Amino acid sequence: MTRPWPRDVTDVVAVRRDLHAHPELGFTEIRTAARVDTALRDLGWDVRSGREVFDATGLPGLPEAAVLEHAAGRAAAEGVPEDLVTRFSGGCTAVVADLRGDRPGPRVALRFDMDALPITEASAGDHPPIRRGFASRHPGVMHACGHDGHVAIGLALAAALSTRDFPGTVRLLFQPAEEGVRGAQPMVAAGVCADVDVLLAVHLGFGLPSGRFAPAATELIATSKHLARFTGREAHAAKAPEQGRNALLAAATATLNLHALPRFAGATTRINVGRLRGGVAANVIAGEAELAYETRADSAGVADELARRAEIVVRAAAAMHEVDVELTRTGHATAATTDPAVAAALASAAEGLAEVRATHPLGASDDASLLMRAVQESGGVAGYAIVGSDGPGPPHSPRFDVDEEVLPVAVAWLERAVRGGQW
Repeated sequence: MTRPWPRDVTDVVAVRRDLHAHPELGFTEIRTAARVDTALRDLGWDVRSGREVFDATGLPGLPEAAVLEHAAGRAAAEGVPEDLVTRFSGGCTAVVADLRGDRPGPRVALRFDMDALPITEASAGDHPPIRRGFASRHPGVMHACGHDGHVAIGLALAAALSTRDFPGTVRLLFQPAEEGVRGAQPMVAAGVCADVDVLLAVHLGFGLPSGRFAPAATELIATSKHLARFTGREAHAAKAPEQGRNALLAAATATLNLHALPRFAGATTRINVGRLRGGVAANVIAGEAELAYETRADSAGVADELARRAEIVVRAAAAMHEVDVELTRTGHATAATTDPAVAAALASAAEGLAEVRATHPLGASDDASLLMRAVQESGGVAGYAIVGSDGPGPPHSPRFDVDEEVLPVAVAWLERAVRGGQW
C-alpha cells in the first residue's frame, strides 16, 4: 500500500513534525487516524477503529456535513488510501488498539488526543516550525496544544511495547476532539473503559519546565460547553423597529449577564463567551444570532450549579427580548483526581529520567476525566500526568511549540511504567 507518510514510527520527532504539518480539527482527524491505524496494525496490535469504537450519530458537537466532507476530500488529496478515508469519515476518527503481554497483569489503557485548533500558526522566521520546515500546511489550523506530540509518543510507545515484554494487556486510546471536550464521552459509551484496570492520560507542557515530570496533575477542572441559537424576527431598523424581535440584542444581553454571574466561595470557577455572531446588516433588526459559551469549576457539583445558572441567564435574555432560543450542550468534562497508586508507579518509573514534581496544576479541562471516572467507578485506578516542555508561546497561541527533546524521554517514562506493572 502506498503511504503518504514514513513507515517508521520509532523516530518520535519525525512523526511529530509530520503530524504538526498536517493538523486536523476535532472529528476531522482522518489523516492522523489513518496513520495511527496503519502503524499499529504493522506493529501487530489488535486494532479497532472508526465506527467500531465511535458512534458519531447525532453528536451535538459534530461539525457540519460540509466540513466533514471537506476533510475527507483533503485527506484523499494528501494521499490517504480510499478505504481509510471511508473508515474515518463522518467524524468517526477514534482508534483503539490492544496488545497482550507475555505474563499476567492488569489491563492498562493510555489516552492520546489527536486534534488541532482553529488557530493560524505564527509565520515569523524565528518560529521553530517555520525555521525547521514543518509548519502547518492547513491555513487557519495548527497544533497549538501539543496533541501532535501526544500521538507521536503513543506510536513510539506502541513500537517499544511490540516485543510484548510486559505484564497484562496494554490498550492505546487515540481520541478525537479533545478540544471542546467532545470526543471522550462517545468512547466511554462504546465500552472502551469497561475492562480497564488502569487509565492514564499524559499532557505536554502546561507550565511545567522541560526536564521535569509531574505524575499527578491537579486542578483538572470540570466544564460544559454550550451553543445558544436565538431566533427573532427581522424588520426595518428605522421604518418598523417595533415589529422586529432582535436576536442579536438578546444574545448580547446574555453575554453580559453570563459574565456577571457570581463566583463560588471555596471553588475555582470560570465563565467565558467565546463566540457571538448574528444579523445581516446595520439597517435590519437581527433575526438570528448564535452564542458559544463555557462554564468551568474545580468541583463537579459547583460546575453543574454554574451551568444551571448560566442556562437561566440565557433563557431569561431570550424572554426579555421576546425571541426563541435553542440551547445545546456540545461537550463536557468532569473534575478528576489521580489515584495515589498511579502517581507512585509513575514517580518510580521516572527515576533517572527527569526531576519529579509530585503534582503540577493543569488549571484547565480535559475530557480524559470522563475516561478516568469510568475506570474509577468500575473499581480501577486512573491518573493524569504532565511531561514538562518549554516552548516559545503558551498553549492555544499562534507561537506555541513543544520541546522535541522531551518526546523520547516521555516514551521511555511510559514504557518503564507499563513494564513495571506496579499500579
